[in-house]
Amino acid sequence: MASRILKYAVLLQKYRTPLLITSCGGVFAANMFYHVFPDMTYRQLYQAWSKGKPVKLSEKLQDVFQQVLKDYGISSPENFSPFASYGFHPVGAGVPWLPARAQIGIPANFNSTSDDSQGITNRTIFINGKAVDWSSDTGSALQEALVLSHDAQKFAIAREVARLQSGGPVLNAAVAPVCLGGVWVSSVLMKQLFGLHSGPLILRGCVNILALGLGAVSFFLASDSVRSWIDYSSDRRAAGVSKVYAKGGVEFYDKILSRNKTLRSLMGQKGVEMYAPSGNLFPANLLQLKHTPYTARRKGILQLLAEENA
Repeated sequence: MASRILKYAVLLQKYRTPLLITSCGGVFAANMFYHVFPDMTYRQLYQAWSKGKPVKLSEKLQDVFQQVLKDYGISSPENFSPFASYGFHPVGAGVPWLPARAQIGIPANFNSTSDDSQGITNRTIFINGKAVDWSSDTGSALQEALVLSHDAQKFAIAREVARLQSGGPVLNAAVAPVCLGGVWVSSVLMKQLFGLHSGPLILRGCVNILALGLGAVSFFLASDSVRSWIDYSSDRRAAGVSKVYAKGGVEFYDKILSRNKTLRSLMGQKGVEMYAPSGNLFPANLLQLKHTPYTARRKGILQLLAEENA
């Protein structure tokens, strides 16, 4: 058994560079897969359905989408395709300059206005196994939080356009292979530093485990940093289109925070565990945040408005 392990160790040492390149390339390709084929993966996952058929995006929202692309200065609008998605805010995947291009999902509540909320109230939402009563106080509060003005809708769509146009998916996908490469480099450096390349196998194994641990921590921290940078950058790009978009961005995050506070109340203990009193989401775990704080994203847009008014 020991001789077999030693044989594998020798092979890994001999072909470590090709294996590293292949591993990093494989991880990057896996992370990019649904962005390379968004119509066959992401769109199928988020497509809204009704009575066994995919929901078509309304002409109104198609016009809003095209207006956002024009306002944002997209020279090739055919690189972005909208579709009707489930949920309550836009989602997107893909890379505009790749053959499959980018797909952006726009939810049904974007059809609603303060005068006509059918895009919300004609849907049944279950929380803790019970349908939300839209006529109740909490139901009315949730409905109010889901109705966005035209400007807030445009900002929300522009935010996704900015994220995809700036290559956000590529940056996110690059984090894991970079950290994997860092594990290999740190492992080699530690072995050289302590003179373990010709040392006992068990000590080299301990160094490898230490390097893997450091790589895992680095991955969590780097993922959060890159995700937050992309989020803040996308917000600033979308809000930078005009003051109208910036004010729409403030409203958009106000509505999200209000929605989350209402859900915290409706969901009981599960809501308390998921949502902070401020409306932010609690971290996914001790090492990794699940989302950039909405309060911070709102504050960033307010700062941008203050800079423009200064």
